[in-house]
Parts: sequence; structure tokens; C-alpha cells
Amino acid sequence: MKITFLGTGTSQGVPVISCPCAVCTSSDRRDNRLRSAVSVEADGQHIVIDTGPDFRYQMLRSGARQLDAVVFTHSHKDHIAGLDDIRAFNFFQQRAVDVYATEATQEALRREYAYIFENASYPGIPQIRLHTIYPDRSFFIGPTKIIPIRVLHYRMEVLGFRIGDFTYITDANYIAPEELEKVKGSKAIVLNALRHQEHISHYTLAEAIEVSRQVGTGHQTWFTHISHQLGLHEEIDPNLPQGMNLAYDGLTVEL
Repeated sequence: MKITFLGTGTSQGVPVISCPCAVCTSSDRRDNRLRSAVSVEADGQHIVIDTGPDFRYQMLRSGARQLDAVVFTHSHKDHIAGLDDIRAFNFFQQRAVDVYATEATQEALRREYAYIFENASYPGIPQIRLHTIYPDRSFFIGPTKIIPIRVLHYRMEVLGFRIGDFTYITDANYIAPEELEKVKGSKAIVLNALRHQEHISHYTLAEAIEVSRQVGTGHQTWFTHISHQLGLHEEIDPNLPQGMNLAYDGLTVEL
């Protein structure tokens, strides 16, 4: 299994428009963060989790030539705004792309992309096959088993996913003990860590570190969905506990 971090930034990305702070003006490429998303290559398949506003550029930058499925964590704009750009994959693969989402996220997709659903035969629009995720049931994309993990993003339920030994959780500030049990045994865990100051709907770095510790030992944790308020990568990353690191755009992990 190969995981590629397509983006590791928060909803505004980094740099933030018009911000003169040290992070936003940094020349370190690790401080430049597109909106959060990952690709997972497993069992000969290429799966992307979330298609935010930067999806087109993320696909170009990563050199992607294949897209078998898109899996959505939730319906916020920074996670769904790039879905239209699957059209290129439709053209070159000559087939629809499978899209997996909860009923609530499907409602948002139908609002945002009404033209996809109102006239599916219109030439040039994205071609998708929509599949419903039920949060309490695992599902398969081809031979690949995916286990949903229910988390809270303030009062909104968001899904994390476990795929084999890999767990991906973004946009969360609470994970119930029974859901955290699903994470245990993972070899690589991704958690959101927005900044140092408390936030209403995201883990702080300290909170994300504590969640990683609650999972137990024997895994590598990567932090994502990072704000410019967290600080410079070169200053924060070396001071993290052993087995924990900041993710950055373009990072690949092999499991």
C-alpha cells in the first residue's frame, strides 16, 4: 500500500491569501499546504479521499494516471469542491468513477453539482457511480476493505477511514472510545492538528498527540489539516514525540 499526501492544509490552505506571517512567506516547500486530501494505492487500485478545491493541481502534481474511486469524509467545501475535475479520468479511462459518501454528503453533492444528476447524459459532465456509505458498516472497493470511523467535527459527524494498516482522520475534535478501538493496531495513523490554540471543531497539536498516545504504541502518526498558526515545519517537527511527525504535501508512505 502506498499513501500520498496530496494536501495537508486547512480550509484556507497555506499560504493564506494576503497573510505576511513567517509561515505564509516561508521558502520551505513543506510550509506550502494545499487543502487536505490523500491518495491510497492498494490492490492495484487508486483511491482518493476527498476532492477539495485543489484537486486538479494535486492530480497534476502527483502525476496521477488512474482514479478508481473517490471517498468523502464529509460535505464541507474544502473537501468536495474539486469533484468536477474527475472528468479527465472519465475521458482517458472511458468509464465512470465510483464515488462513496454518506447520505448527508450525497445531499450536498446533489446541491453543489446539480448538473451531474439532473442530466447525466449531457456531454462533458462528470460521470460518477454513487455508492452510499453507512457509518456503522465496512465496505469494499474491489478487494479493498474500508472501515468507517465516526468522529465529531464540533457537532457534525465526519468519517475517518481505516484501510488495512492505515487510518486517516481529518476534521475532528472528538473520537468516542468505541470508535478509537477501530484505530488500534494501525501501523500508520493520520490525525488533524490545526494549531496550538484551542479550536471549536479541530484538534490542537497537543490534543492530537494525546489521541495518538491513547491508540497505543507501535505506530507512526502523521499530523495533517495544518494551519499557518501552527508554526514553521522546521521548528515544530523536530520537537514532536518519537513516532510522530507533521505530514507535508507530496509525502509518500509505504506500508
